[in-house]
Amino acid sequence: MAVGAPIPICVQCGTAGNPCRCKVVGPTLGFLAFAAAALVEWPVGALVYCFRHMKGRRIMAHPATVVFPSVSNSIPI
Repeated sequence: MAVGAPIPICVQCGTAGNPCRCKVVGPTLGFLAFAAAALVEWPVGALVYCFRHMKGRRIMAHPATVVFPSVSNSIPI
């Protein structure tokens, strides 16, 4: 019987976005979106990097600079 990997739970405390001052759902979904985007964009970015260095770096940085913050900040809890 195979057991799958556990889903990571990310907690961000000290935010002013909700009365509890902690976020769980937003950062966790942000991490899952980051992982899905990175799975696609990092190999593509590595291939592009061979020919156009700055463009390849921007593609590989996209999950961390755009995907994770936008998903994490869009969900206040």
